[in-house]
Amino acid sequence: MDLTVLYRGPLSSCDYDCPYCPFAKRRDSRELLAADRAALERFTGWAAGNTADRLSVLFTPWGEGLVRSWYRRALVELSHLPQVRRVAIQTNLSGRTGWTAAADRDTLALWCTYHPGQTPYDRFLGKCRELFAAGVRFSVGVVGLPEHLAEARRLRAALPPEVYLWVNAAEGHAYTDPEATDWTALDPLFPFSRHPHRSAGLPCRTGASVISVDGSGTVRRCHFVKAELGNLYDGSYRAALRPRACPLAVCDCHIGYVHLETLPLYDVFAGGVLERIPAAAVPGFPALPAFSALPAFPILPAVPAVPAFPAAP
Repeated sequence: MDLTVLYRGPLSSCDYDCPYCPFAKRRDSRELLAADRAALERFTGWAAGNTADRLSVLFTPWGEGLVRSWYRRALVELSHLPQVRRVAIQTNLSGRTGWTAAADRDTLALWCTYHPGQTPYDRFLGKCRELFAAGVRFSVGVVGLPEHLAEARRLRAALPPEVYLWVNAAEGHAYTDPEATDWTALDPLFPFSRHPHRSAGLPCRTGASVISVDGSGTVRRCHFVKAELGNLYDGSYRAALRPRACPLAVCDCHIGYVHLETLPLYDVFAGGVLERIPAAAVPGFPALPAFSALPAFPILPAVPAVPAFPAAP
């Protein structure tokens, strides 16, 4: 079967101090880092031995993974496995990029976030240019705070048109229509992020072809639903995989709502769901502004935001 795995281990440390992130400048103990490394190596071993499924893997660490050698090594190793169709990671791109030369770049992809105020603009742009020159698939994004708008415009103008720049609606920020228009001019898909999506009772791929896995191997349908489906390593989760409706009132995070069957995002991001690359934002396709020609998919009205998913213990 085709199985997408969202992996999040114990790692929660980050080298940035973003005011909108609860894990800013958080330090992990040596013991926790060792546990994270062991957990990741166990997961990589499971993936290598699982030849029955066609796997897609997205690492979504609470902190920054690519400053840790074991994440870079895992991405390289997984990229060369024939049963892995895509392996990607969310990253602030603060680390070096040369390690990507050892990976299969038909399989590897990066989801990169630019955090103005945390890294010099030229340094971040330089990293993007290194990835582009090396032929690495990647998307770039920003959190849509008012103070980030000018920097986001500057970045969009400097990036090749083939590189998709996405915008995440800032948690707790209500956007006026003029503000939303400004962000949509940079990211035509911003309307999907602007409001939480009603999801209660609606069909979602999570729990069927998409699962969330933590460092101990506990399997859940996604990062935002706590109910356990079993364990990855004893295979007990397999019997629980089936189509199911979302039990939550709303879904307001891209890595969650992208899997809702009621949204067209699997078509929009065809071939790039995990790394958040739209089909029209890859070489050989029209430049990103062509998204303005997409049909206007209805966006549900704003609903109260759900509380943030609690930090891993």
